[in-house]
Amino acid sequence: MSEMDLRPFLDEDVGSGDITTEMFVPDILGKAVIMCEEDAVIAGLEEAAEIFRLLGADSEQLVVDGERVRKDTDVMIVEGPLRSILTGERVALNFLMRMSGIATETNSIMTKVRERDKHLMIAGTRKTTPGFRAFEKKAIALGGGWPHRNGLYDMILIKDNHILACGGVSKAMERTSNVPDGIKVEIEVTNITDGIVAAKMGADIIMADHMSPSETKELMKKTKLIHKDILIEASGNITKDNVMDFAGCADIVSLGSLTHSPKAVHFSLDLK
Repeated sequence: MSEMDLRPFLDEDVGSGDITTEMFVPDILGKAVIMCEEDAVIAGLEEAAEIFRLLGADSEQLVVDGERVRKDTDVMIVEGPLRSILTGERVALNFLMRMSGIATETNSIMTKVRERDKHLMIAGTRKTTPGFRAFEKKAIALGGGWPHRNGLYDMILIKDNHILACGGVSKAMERTSNVPDGIKVEIEVTNITDGIVAAKMGADIIMADHMSPSETKELMKKTKLIHKDILIEASGNITKDNVMDFAGCADIVSLGSLTHSPKAVHFSLDLK
């Protein structure tokens, strides 16, 4: 499914028809305003607009995706058949709620860590909602983070089971000698020794998995002596509560919580 192929999301909700709206709402034109009920970084307006377009309603975005707004800010006006507006309401708001939640959480963490480390990047993972990854990755980017790889096809990430299957870090790295140009190679390590081996054998990114901040910092110091462009990614049970511990210790910190458990931002749609 392409990023803006949103009809399946409507089909899931509408099915054979919106029986409540068809029974109780007259077939007339109407207008509605969508309001953000919390301080938030907005994401999902493009998707909401497309949902309404598919149903035959027009929309005007009053802010842009990626913009921070205050509580009770109007973010979109929707005009068209009243039935279309109400049929699309829940799906459109669901996109806004989840995507804005991810963007807001990402931006909050980014703002926090940048006070101590101006270069540390906050990244997402593949711990995403099935069928919704493209939108969740987009929301991370709108919040100022790095979406990381989109899937298994656009980057090599050698994890513990891959390493075990081929007999160790050095043997795993040997297999990357013919990687096509433009494909980054990242490998997961759990100790400094393996990280140094990977660095010497050409890894672009070394993931310090469940390593302490002090170990991660030492790994970064030693690997950058091998090649200054090697990136160190801290990963493994890192949350917004302990992410600051890794400021100054890594180039990237990845948090699965950005997409597997974000707090939704609440929106409302009111007819005018």
